[in-house]
Amino acid sequence: MKPSLLIFSLLLTATSAAAGDLATIVTDTAGKPVPNAVVTFTPDSGASMPAAEKSKAFVMAQKNVQFVPYVLAVPAGTTVAFPNEDRVNHHVYSFSPIAKFQFPLYGKGKSRSMTFTQPGTVALGCNIHDSMAAYIRVVSTPYYATTDGAGRVMLKLPDTAGSLAVWHPNMDAPDHQIARSIAKTSGSQAFSVKVHLPAPTAGQY
Repeated sequence: MKPSLLIFSLLLTATSAAAGDLATIVTDTAGKPVPNAVVTFTPDSGASMPAAEKSKAFVMAQKNVQFVPYVLAVPAGTTVAFPNEDRVNHHVYSFSPIAKFQFPLYGKGKSRSMTFTQPGTVALGCNIHDSMAAYIRVVSTPYYATTDGAGRVMLKLPDTAGSLAVWHPNMDAPDHQIARSIAKTSGSQAFSVKVHLPAPTAGQY
């Protein structure tokens, strides 16, 4: 049995998926888990974004001269905080078409915020530390999650057909995303994707 299928089998054994619970695992072409992949489900009939979803607290921190997390998935209309937890100053920026902004130098204990209204991808960088890079994936559906270290997510979904998509900044695919239509929103789905390193340079996504 391939490693990816074995991992997924163990996942399903350990987790009894209720009706409408969809377990999804994302692996690379060698069968290794792919963390930080954003999995979304969009019903064919469409889905409105609940106000409670947009009011959640989302954070993209600067810690140990890195952005944390590397990938943050948020619903459109959400405000994201950018706290600096380092002893050094940072200058956060994005040149991405859906959200071009800059937060000039600010230090430890300070924070800035930005509201993201358009779905798409925001590539982040630091004008002081070129090695810092991260991504905010802005989604237009309330059904989304980011894969853990084992490449897994569990989504609670309505009983309807729709499109299941996987996005990752390092994925070798158009717009770094692949999708498939599904008629059943319970059980399991597995994706094998081609990813590459290094990640795209921040600000050039």
